[in-house]
Amino acid sequence: MTAAAEKTGAAEITLPLATVHGLFHIAIKTDDLAATRRFWTEIIGLREFPRPDFGYPGAWLGCTQPGGLAIIHIYAGGPALGPEGKAQAGTAAIDHVSLSCSGYRSYISRFKAAGLDWREFIVPGTSLWQLFVYDPSGVQLELTFESGGEGEERPDMSPGRKYVAGSSFFDKATYPKLA
Repeated sequence: MTAAAEKTGAAEITLPLATVHGLFHIAIKTDDLAATRRFWTEIIGLREFPRPDFGYPGAWLGCTQPGGLAIIHIYAGGPALGPEGKAQAGTAAIDHVSLSCSGYRSYISRFKAAGLDWREFIVPGTSLWQLFVYDPSGVQLELTFESGGEGEERPDMSPGRKYVAGSSFFDKATYPKLA
């Protein structure tokens, strides 16, 4: 027993070691649930998971592999709305959400078909390629690929297509209608 436990007569309690096991999910507020759901399912390729009835609309989306978890939670209405009755856009202090992916050129085809703007990047000194795109709420998404399985055509690093950290290319006024 510790000195404090001896004075109070209480038994010493051993707590589990504080440990992070992984990212459980990201929650995104939206003004347009249908467009946000379409972006994450049809363009990014997540699948919808059963979601408890919290009393407001939303969706739980996750990876398609067996045992995949709902990693993106979307909510609209009620708690998603700020003082002006609208969900805020963007990621504020969080710069982006990153997902490990495959199918680099397939994603570019999906972006083109949906009318989405995107940026490309090669991580210096690594074999990683990246695509950056925004969801309808202005959340920046980074898709990261191991280049070894992505073919010979390298990412487009030309001005206007190359990703530049810290510079936004999201424009809610010109974002395509996905719903």
